[in-house]
Amino acid sequence: VQWRSITPDYFKTFRIPLMRGRTFNQSDVGNSARVIVINEAMAKKYWKKDDPLGQTIVLAKGLGPDFEEGPRQVIGIVATARENGLGNEDSEVMYVPASQVQEGLTKLANSMIPTSWEVRTKGDPGAMKMAVEHEMRAIDPMIPISGVRPMEEVISRSLARQNFNMLLLTIFAGIAVLLGAIGIYGLMSYSVEQRTQEIGIRMALGGTKPAIVRMVVSEGLRLAAIGIAIGLACAYGATRVLASMLFGVKANDLATFGSVAGVLAVVALIASLVPARRAAEVEPAQALRR
Repeated sequence: VQWRSITPDYFKTFRIPLMRGRTFNQSDVGNSARVIVINEAMAKKYWKKDDPLGQTIVLAKGLGPDFEEGPRQVIGIVATARENGLGNEDSEVMYVPASQVQEGLTKLANSMIPTSWEVRTKGDPGAMKMAVEHEMRAIDPMIPISGVRPMEEVISRSLARQNFNMLLLTIFAGIAVLLGAIGIYGLMSYSVEQRTQEIGIRMALGGTKPAIVRMVVSEGLRLAAIGIAIGLACAYGATRVLASMLFGVKANDLATFGSVAGVLAVVALIASLVPARRAAEVEPAQALRR
């Protein structure tokens, strides 16, 4: 289980919604009742059947007098946020007011884990770099400052692997659509060539060009519909694999499945339309002579 030492406005700043209970306020200070907030992942793992609100948690038990403290009461449950990167799985996290953290525990954490700060600005983050470093050194000139970069870059680095994987999948999907269109076009062209006599007889007996076009296109779309149905079934079965690469979108999103099926149907229609128009131009007498 991970723990965070935070200020009262932490959840509001990072837009982590409160699910039950309450979050910290200005009255949660060092001499007040010790409190703690947990996320949903921790509540589901350790309180599967019970209500965690009102329960107590003891931190740093057995680590010595500089770290031990009394029990803390769970006062709230917040949504699970992926604070260690969007690509990582949900982890159990408990939040403690910074004003109630033992000094020994703070020193231990700072000696093992580099301290990081997030500064929200209304303007260009790059223009605030010098100002932020100036304020930090005003507190302690010996503080080493490194790795200053905008949040967009932090997010971009954390998603670099997922973006690369999705780029490859997009390229492969585009190639698959292109091969599918070429395959449908080739199959329908071959079918029209093999049925030249049949098409000529149909037209000699009164068949019209629009009727011939509809016949050829309907056959192409029928084959495409079978392929799309099979593809959607396979794609739905692969949603568990794709779920780890998607953020903010469900792997089994019906709108996405419907739009992809529509795009493939349009591709199949275009690929079938060219051979269909060629079939409609067949001269009945020439087809019968063949």
